[in-house]
Amino acid sequence: MIVDNQALENYINCCEGLDLQSFSLGDALQSIGLPVEQPVRTPTELTELFRDSGRKITPQRQCIFRILQDNHAHPTAEAVYEMARIEMEAISLKTVYQTLNDLADMGEILSLDLGTGSFRFDPNVTSHHHLVCTRCGEIRDLDFELEVPTLPDEVQQDYALDRAEITFRGLCPACRQSQSQVSNLAREGQSYSTIESR
Repeated sequence: MIVDNQALENYINCCEGLDLQSFSLGDALQSIGLPVEQPVRTPTELTELFRDSGRKITPQRQCIFRILQDNHAHPTAEAVYEMARIEMEAISLKTVYQTLNDLADMGEILSLDLGTGSFRFDPNVTSHHHLVCTRCGEIRDLDFELEVPTLPDEVQQDYALDRAEITFRGLCPACRQSQSQVSNLAREGQSYSTIESR
């Protein structure tokens, strides 16, 4: 199970003592001074969309809608489940998966397989690309205009293409810093052992 521990910790810290029925992760981010885009519909709008499409509205689903609002962590279903359990201990993982899949089927979130070991869910349905850390699996949106190559008809293999995304892979700042610290410790250890042996 991949859980974005930082997003979970931030969510817990920002939600302490708050009325969770009317508070979103976006509210939490804004309260600590971080800029927030509106990449997903509000929980109220998602509730109406579910109702209009004949889907059942439950407190569990509304909780999931609140978690997804302004969520830039590209959470796994398991991460959404862990965050939802803070508010509703009795929520099931099956309900989380069903709700996320319903939202993806409706085009309200993206279901991404970016090679991190689990499907990730992205509330930002606008055209964008991704940065993926090859060590920790962190995913970030890359809102940058790139010329996405088009495929000639002869190589499309009769696919009806409707979109293309580019994924850049490398080490995130935290993993780069961690790698640098390990390298420094290794060098210091090597220098120390060289001195010791003399």
